[in-house]
Amino acid sequence: MSEDSDMEKAIKETSILEEYSINWTQKLGAGISGPVSPKARNEVRLHMMCATHPNIVQIIEVFANSVQFPHESSPRARLLIVMEMMEGGELFHRISQHRHFTEKQASQVTKQIALALQHCHLLNIAHRDLKPENLLFKDNSLDAPVKLCDFGFAKVDQGDLMTPQFTPYYVAPQVLEAQRRHQKEKSGIIPTSPTPYTYNKSCDLWSLGVIIYVMLCGYPPFYSKHHSRTIPKDMRRKIMTGSFEFPEEEWSQISEMAKDVVRKLLKVKPEERLTIEGVLDHPWLNSTEALDNVLPSAQLMMDKAVVAGIQQAHAEQLANMRIQDLKVSLKPLHSVNNPILRKRKLLGTKPKDGIYIHDHENGAEDSNVALEKLRDVIAQCILPQAGKGENEDERLNEVMQEAWKYNRECKLLRDALQSFSWNGRGFTDKVDRLKLAEVVKQVIEEQTGPHEPQ
Repeated sequence: MSEDSDMEKAIKETSILEEYSINWTQKLGAGISGPVSPKARNEVRLHMMCATHPNIVQIIEVFANSVQFPHESSPRARLLIVMEMMEGGELFHRISQHRHFTEKQASQVTKQIALALQHCHLLNIAHRDLKPENLLFKDNSLDAPVKLCDFGFAKVDQGDLMTPQFTPYYVAPQVLEAQRRHQKEKSGIIPTSPTPYTYNKSCDLWSLGVIIYVMLCGYPPFYSKHHSRTIPKDMRRKIMTGSFEFPEEEWSQISEMAKDVVRKLLKVKPEERLTIEGVLDHPWLNSTEALDNVLPSAQLMMDKAVVAGIQQAHAEQLANMRIQDLKVSLKPLHSVNNPILRKRKLLGTKPKDGIYIHDHENGAEDSNVALEKLRDVIAQCILPQAGKGENEDERLNEVMQEAWKYNRECKLLRDALQSFSWNGRGFTDKVDRLKLAEVVKQVIEEQTGPHEPQ
């Protein structure tokens, strides 16, 4: 194939250190030694095919060198990609730096992302990992272009995309269904089908819809109130049914045009979903209206408690996680710096790691209930509530009462709640929810101790 031969010609087998000074902790070998994995070559090939577009990060050079990581006994052949410098940061970090991020700016960013996707799709390439971390600004100027990167999951769409590659918040229903069937076939629950379930590059359009939603309001359309290392059932159900809302508090000032493009992208059936051409032709991306309303997303993203709270309330590695069959390493209970877990040890419950397990001997009672109740408070403070007509202040009081019941002995929480006018049954004054979320996050950190890498 011409593309493969062009790529082979472009790859240098001399040491990258001959041309670049690298301040890197890994041990670099002197040039190539052994074959590079097909997956790495595929990533480079597809990125090279797409990199001519102004909204896709350019590849400057590619080196085939041997690299030895700390856990490896010997160097392995790898491809080292030298890309253009992107100094403007990731999409959501950039938004958080602008106190006055407007709907017009959101539509302009969306147009650039859509143009990058259109270029990929015209080449029949599905990116399959569209998320804010893979959208970078060229520099810190106000009109800096945003560019798409990371083609590690990209694949040519021949109507046979089957592997469930995704990042949880942005995953399309069809990719989840591919995962479900793959797992059931693997475990023998259902027979392996002679015609495997497939999906197509429209999965990128769903992910774009989620990104637009978060850009506009500051939180995702699909989330769970329950902490989990994989997608919880309630979140999965919302994605599979396309169940989301536009809560009045954040969405009342956002245009109907913006809501319309989100609705049309978050269609469960791919054939009903807006195409990339439909996105680029949509009135919201081409409006002559001012659309100068300041979005709530910048303020939410700017507050560290929000970012940390969402991660705490769901799963620590969601931001960068690529779903595989995860293996959770466990910390011995005697080394856990957590008074609640130590107390439960005396009571005979069996928590693991600061991630949490069920006590299988005593039913399905979750041994981390105290921490879960605290996470519920964070979720209540940060995420919009689905219950229409529900008094959110009353709901916050209820959730806080539950957390208080299981965490009365925590001095940090007790002292903090006094400053929030907590009387043991409810808050007597209006609560700054973001500050409360930050305090509860500190309580969780105090009880779980430093988080150890998995």
